[in-house]
Amino acid sequence: MKFLQFSVLPFLIVILSLNGATLAHPYGDFLHCLSLRISNSSTISKVIYTQNNPSYSSVLNASIQNTRFSTPTTPKPYAIITPRKTSHVQSTIYCSKNHGFQLRIRSGGHDVEGVSYVSQVPFVILDLVNFQAVKVDTKNEVVWVQSGATTGELYYGIASKTQTLGFPAGICHTIGIGGHLSGGGFGILGRKYGLAADHIIDAKLIDANGRILNRKSMGEDLFWAIRGGGGNTFGVVLAWKIKLVPVPPVVTVFTVNKNLEQNATKIFHRWQYIAHKLPNDLFTAVWIMKVNSSQVGKKTVQAGFRGMFLGGVDELIPLIQHEFPELGLAKENCTQMSWVQSILYFGGLPIQPVEILLNRNALPRSSLKAKTDFVKEPIPETGIEGFMNMFLEEEADFAITMIEAFGGKMDEIQENELPYPHRAGILFESTYIVQWTNEEDAGTYINWIRRLYSYMASYVSKSPREAYYNYKDLDLGTNNVNGYTSYEQASVWGLKYFKNNFKRLVQIKTMIDPMNLFRNEQSVPPLWSP
Repeated sequence: MKFLQFSVLPFLIVILSLNGATLAHPYGDFLHCLSLRISNSSTISKVIYTQNNPSYSSVLNASIQNTRFSTPTTPKPYAIITPRKTSHVQSTIYCSKNHGFQLRIRSGGHDVEGVSYVSQVPFVILDLVNFQAVKVDTKNEVVWVQSGATTGELYYGIASKTQTLGFPAGICHTIGIGGHLSGGGFGILGRKYGLAADHIIDAKLIDANGRILNRKSMGEDLFWAIRGGGGNTFGVVLAWKIKLVPVPPVVTVFTVNKNLEQNATKIFHRWQYIAHKLPNDLFTAVWIMKVNSSQVGKKTVQAGFRGMFLGGVDELIPLIQHEFPELGLAKENCTQMSWVQSILYFGGLPIQPVEILLNRNALPRSSLKAKTDFVKEPIPETGIEGFMNMFLEEEADFAITMIEAFGGKMDEIQENELPYPHRAGILFESTYIVQWTNEEDAGTYINWIRRLYSYMASYVSKSPREAYYNYKDLDLGTNNVNGYTSYEQASVWGLKYFKNNFKRLVQIKTMIDPMNLFRNEQSVPPLWSP
């Protein structure tokens, strides 16, 4: 025992000094615990980043996509842990659990409310940035992808091996796959194949006790919960096994822009009755934003009708002309390309070179607030006019609403198949986003999007007013981040995201993490009494 004390203590002092911390700090016990368990000096310096470490800020900011949460007043983690192997994750869980630090888990940093890297109580970040492996097996049409990989890295990995397999996830290529799969994941293949989470066939999870679990050992209840029930809730999912889907070598994309002077309101009104009934091979969306008018110095509102068809242009044109002639789709509006290039097209990026999918900094970052709705009945023209007019307001200069058609495969899946319940009967999902550059003006823009959301209340789903978990909205309600949260309190937001699946999620959470180690402002709480 004396030899152990003699050899370890100087080692720890050296390591903690390298990271700008000493055991006198309030988080010294946590760092002491973690350093002892990692027990390799060269590894520790690449895994533990404390606030005085020269690399701390760059590591923290590397994947903060919403700059609203990177201000000087934003609460910062006491440390950032960037594990390089599974045992580092287990050690972080153990030390966090035993020394009272809240754990926030980050994969890509796209959490729009910042809850994967911000907390109002003392916390550390477990950043999965080093867990990026993508292993594609084209023979069996499966991929093992680690949670720290981005959707772009996944897509690139698939496309580098095959042109006839794809995966139905989102269009933003910098999203961390861990968070995306944890919330469901809808994209341009959604009408054909459903959610990304519908195609998860196995996973590697570490629970609150440090156990490594796969689908068989975790059981079907927990496996159900992690496929859409939210990240940082049931454990740390390190990797996912996903089933790929067939795609043709050539797909066709199109964009037709219509502004208010070109009957955008009437054409969108008509689109609502058609889009969810179109063949499953055709995905369409409408993007609403303010643009310059043809009249000098004036603004108008543009509806961008966008689509992706799993086939050639010669098949698409007559289909649209028959089903939706009001759009006026012409061949010059269309481009044929590969499926993976269509991801770049919808993401607003050049379709060549596809290596841009590997660039985590290809998209500009800004401050933003987002909200979502699901629509079950067509909105009347008068309602659309009022909605469009709000985009002419000054605060909407950098606002967009992305409206994505449902139907197809989404109508065929029961709402309790996975935690994500927004299935049959949904015409489309609306995602409202407002951005700004000056943080002093944040309140003005947030008030605008809240007014827009309030205006839309009459036209969207009700009882509950449904919302998409992957665009978290803390306006819907929050947990107590430190202490007991009742089922009644959590159900205020939980029923909006999960509907009747919320009760089952709470029961599973109580079984797997009864002490609520994995938690945030909108994580499923366990049932227990304080």
